[in-house]
Amino acid sequence: MDEEAITIRLTHDQAFVLSDWLYQVMFQSDDLQGIVRDRAVWSPIYTISGTLDTTLSEIFMPDYGPRLEAAKERLRASLYGEADESTALSGDAAVAPQAHQVERGTVGNHGDNDSV
Repeated sequence: MDEEAITIRLTHDQAFVLSDWLYQVMFQSDDLQGIVRDRAVWSPIYTISGTLDTTLSEIFMPDYGPRLEAAKERLRASLYGEADESTALSGDAAVAPQAHQVERGTVGNHGDNDSV
């Protein structure tokens, strides 16, 4: 069996939005099992999530929510040519970043030498 690593290239915005979505599915909703029934798939999902977490500095920033929404809007605009009004910021989006940081033990540790 060939264990050669594969590189996946994402833009920074794609990585940031994917990281948040993975966090929501894996830790906020506890619905990974409902979405991905084959546990063998969990291994690459956890690897991707962990790689994103150690690469993205935004997950440690106090303005996580606005940065995430800006990244989403840029991605929507690049896909559809303009912002998608139907996916405007919901009340839960502002809460998720703080929970994301608490789960990772990063609240209050913004800045130097943050690690996951």
